[in-house]
Amino acid sequence: MSENVPDGESAGRRTFLKGAACAWLLSGVSGALLSACGGGGGSAQEPDTPRLASVSNFRDIGGAGGGYPTVDGRQVRRGAFYRANALTLSAADKAVIDTLKIATVYDLRTPGETARSADVLPSGASYVNINVLGLSDQPIPPPDLPGGAVAWMEAGERAYVTGNAQRAGYGALLTQLASTEGAQLIHSQAGKDRAGWVAAVLLSIANVPLDIIMQDYLLTNTYSADSIKIQVAAVQTQGGAAATTLDAPLFSAQESFLQAGFDQVQASYGTMTSYLTLGLGLSESTIETLRERLIV
Repeated sequence: MSENVPDGESAGRRTFLKGAACAWLLSGVSGALLSACGGGGGSAQEPDTPRLASVSNFRDIGGAGGGYPTVDGRQVRRGAFYRANALTLSAADKAVIDTLKIATVYDLRTPGETARSADVLPSGASYVNINVLGLSDQPIPPPDLPGGAVAWMEAGERAYVTGNAQRAGYGALLTQLASTEGAQLIHSQAGKDRAGWVAAVLLSIANVPLDIIMQDYLLTNTYSADSIKIQVAAVQTQGGAAATTLDAPLFSAQESFLQAGFDQVQASYGTMTSYLTLGLGLSESTIETLRERLIV
């Protein structure tokens, strides 16, 4: 994975990655490791995670097959943590997701988003809403924003690290993930930004290499391809080519978005450990509990 930074900055980033709690190291693992089914490689220890037509970005945070590999030769446990977009489950997809025995659903959306699209919960699942943005509704970028939608998305990722509401929300979420039994599902509206940051943090706690974390983040573009096309086409119809160029990045996952969050962790806290403990208020025992639940 190209980091697109000057040589001097690359050296500093390598030092940061090696010192982080997640040991974010570039492993050189081929991009072919990640398939359209959410991962790859290894012998399947869990059945394939079902694809849901009505919740297109639903997938196992642990990947597929035997689970994502870690830098210390372990694998991420599958069937423990799932991620998704809004749970607009059809009857058929609800019957499928019910077989996964999900115990708790964590909805990271704002009140405005949940009012427009209430979750259809898996049978037996508890519901927890943690509004990690701390806003009444999802904000919309101004049309004259310098840098357009790309700058807006990158700023949002940095705010996951620096914002008071975001840090409180993510800290509360990770604490509950560590203390709650059973399979758990985390979702946001599109399942790529707020939920994507949670997945990246969990995979980093599990010691998954950075290039795999990044490829997992970008899988939204595969899972949600049809939805992204529809949204971009709608913008083009309403606002023309100029609006499409400006707004299209809002609907997809781009490497620079997640990288902005990683870079902010380094800039604000120096290491992922400090972000987790000082930024999110997690205890070392909570981090260790999450790690134990994540790896096999």
